[in-house]
Amino acid sequence: MQNIKQHSIIFNYPENLLFSLKLSEKEFEKEFKTAAVIKLYERGKISSGIASQLLQVSRIDFLNMLYDYKVSYLSDDIEEILKDMKNAGA
Repeated sequence: MQNIKQHSIIFNYPENLLFSLKLSEKEFEKEFKTAAVIKLYERGKISSGIASQLLQVSRIDFLNMLYDYKVSYLSDDIEEILKDMKNAGA
């Protein structure tokens, strides 16, 4: 496995946001990361394979997450679908 440099993002938010959302700090951080990755996927910036790696879940679990966020996994671009299938080993 390659040693790839990792980066992180710091996001400041008021403590009362956690109370309003009824989430723990850990739950909020997971939700925030998931929402950001799904949005990048939805906008076509990353593939489902990359998204699943970022979230450390299987590709199938990621595609199931899309349903929860009401995001379609079907793309209008057939080339993108074929690329995802190739990357997934289909």
